[in-house]
Amino acid sequence: MATHLETRMEKIVSLCKRRGFIFPSSEIYGGLNGVWDYGPMGVELKRNLKDFWWRRVVREREDVVGMDGAILMNRAVWQASGHETTFSDPMIDCKTCKGRFRADQIDLTPCPQKPSKMVSHCDGEKTEPRDFNLMFTTHVGPMADETNKTYLRPETAQSIFVQFRNVLETSRQKLPFGIAQIGKAFRNEINPRNFIFRSREFEQMEMEYFCHPSQGLQLLDFWLEERLRFYEDIGIPRAKIHVKDIPDGERAFYSLKTYDLEYEFPFGIQELEGVAYRTDYDLTQHMQKSGKPLDYFAEESKEKFIPHVIEPSAGADRTVLALLCEAFEEEEIVSDKGEKETRIVMRFHPRMAPIKVGIFPLLKNKPALVEKAHAIERALRPYMTVFYDEAGAIGRRYRRQDEVGTPFCVTIDFETLGESGPELANTVTLRERDSMKQRRMPIQELQSYLLGEIF
Repeated sequence: MATHLETRMEKIVSLCKRRGFIFPSSEIYGGLNGVWDYGPMGVELKRNLKDFWWRRVVREREDVVGMDGAILMNRAVWQASGHETTFSDPMIDCKTCKGRFRADQIDLTPCPQKPSKMVSHCDGEKTEPRDFNLMFTTHVGPMADETNKTYLRPETAQSIFVQFRNVLETSRQKLPFGIAQIGKAFRNEINPRNFIFRSREFEQMEMEYFCHPSQGLQLLDFWLEERLRFYEDIGIPRAKIHVKDIPDGERAFYSLKTYDLEYEFPFGIQELEGVAYRTDYDLTQHMQKSGKPLDYFAEESKEKFIPHVIEPSAGADRTVLALLCEAFEEEEIVSDKGEKETRIVMRFHPRMAPIKVGIFPLLKNKPALVEKAHAIERALRPYMTVFYDEAGAIGRRYRRQDEVGTPFCVTIDFETLGESGPELANTVTLRERDSMKQRRMPIQELQSYLLGEIF
């Protein structure tokens, strides 16, 4: 029997498809395991997340600049970084069910034939673990041979490291400073799972913050606090974020210290973001392999050194999933008719919500109401995402907007037209999603009020 948390996750996945957040990729052809498409609601939610990350990490800071590196890079990049030989997961096969699994996760992976048991406890005969490189191989040019072999990037960081010198010289930054990037990455996961949490194509929000070696540990803790504050500001409570100090032996070999920020998903506490102190490993590797200078000269101290790096690296898709899980709620309410019913509501923080305001004329067959509603829609649209809806009863329209997380709805009624007296003319009913409370507001105050509440 499914647990409460499993049922909750199933409901979230169902809502995502029903309301246009996320669809299985290539669904009409049977889909492609571990690949997803974002629908109209999902793409707005993800865009809001990425825009706010960019605003907080880049635009609000003087010491961080941005770049957008190519997905395809010279194969030598991946050889120098160590990805070509070491970027792998241990894999086992089950000879009984023909399933393929990550050897280090069989205690957490249900058996395909007996889901009540984990793979580690099922009776199927398993092969010995073997390494499986996660990079997708491709070829540049007309011939598919070793001379033009390369990979779809498994992370965005390496393009920042190999462009360090160009960005430093053109941006005129001084240490400490950061280079930020949002972009696609690709990993041929052995066992994609948990909806969009672990997929083969995903998006990273990543920043490399370069500093003097003496500043590394202090800046690591600074960026940890900055990242925790970011999650609070998008609606994920700090109490739901677990900070895991990765112990010696479990960190990447080049990391002096690493924190994982983990969220309480319905399927368990899992990583959202890593904040890692990567020392000077990456710049040193590329400097040695390429023969090009990637060191830094400090004018004040006349010191030349290879900068150390702090890397806050967040998964955009994982954060979208955390926002969905955090927002989803079912609550029992009493309808206008006095009947109990279940309301499904996505309680997104207003700045993350895909639609900010729903615009409803009370009746669609009253031209004066419709004209007034469209005028309000046109006035608000340049400043926020709005949705015009004239189909069905007002209560039903509210429920539709609740399910996509719209924080405010505006109803244009006969009072707006002044038919109940001049004191209510040019006012509208403003309904709040979370409390469901309604109040009258002058149309001329609507824009400023909504901008203050949403952003």
